[in-house]
Parts: sequence; structure tokens; C-alpha cells
Amino acid sequence: MAQILQAMLPFVGVTGRVLLGLYFLIPGISKIVGFGGTAQYMATHGVPFVSVLLPITILVQIGGGAALLVGWQTRAVAVILAGMTLVISVFMHDFWNVYEGLTQQHETQNFIKNLAIMAGLLTLAAGPAVQSLSLDSAAKDGKV
Repeated sequence: MAQILQAMLPFVGVTGRVLLGLYFLIPGISKIVGFGGTAQYMATHGVPFVSVLLPITILVQIGGGAALLVGWQTRAVAVILAGMTLVISVFMHDFWNVYEGLTQQHETQNFIKNLAIMAGLLTLAAGPAVQSLSLDSAAKDGKV
């Protein structure tokens, strides 16, 4: 079984990287198409400097998503996208506030989902280092 899993690692890694890339690329493009609506949504959540931050967000999402798709500067891009996801979560999915037309449950779900996306990005950034300090690594080294 371990040999099968070992053989699958490159495919699994590329699949995860591509899916995370698409997760940012597609919303980045949709923010261009729905620029006005996105700007209003950001303003509703009290995001400052929307006219500056929205174009930056679009560039980071499209550029970062494309970089993950092709595997360019994967670790650095994953860390940048994880940081951006944290900022977006705090400002845009602030479940501790209630806004007209949005439910606390919906924002809580989005906040938790973004934590999972951040986890995937940080794991991607760690690369092979994800094995360190793990039971798998200790078992491989004969320590368990």
C-alpha cells in the first residue's frame, strides 16, 4: 500500500496545487466581471480603500492562481495567498458582525472554509516538510 501511495504523490500534489490555483484564479476573474458588486460588498463590510484594495486583490488572485496552476514560485505564492485569505476572512467573513441580507451561519461557514483553504496553502508551502514532526516520519525513522 505504501508503494502505491508513494507512486501517487506527484499526481496528488499537482492536483491539490491546481485546485488551489483555480480557487483563486476563477474568483479573481469574476471580480473583474462583477467589479461594482464586489466593491459594494467590500464597502458593506467596512473594508477601507476599496478602490485600491479591490484591484490589488484581483491581481493577487489571478496572478497567484495562475502561478499555482503552472507551479511557479509555489511556496512563496502559497504563503502570499494564505495571508491574503486571512485578511479576507477577517474583513469579509466577519461572522461576529451581522449585516443585512447575510446570516451569521453563512459567514461562519465561509470563515471556517477559508481556514481550510489556508491550511491547504500552508501545507503546499511546506512541501515535503509536512512530514516532519509526524507519526509517519517517526515510524519511518523507527522511533515509533
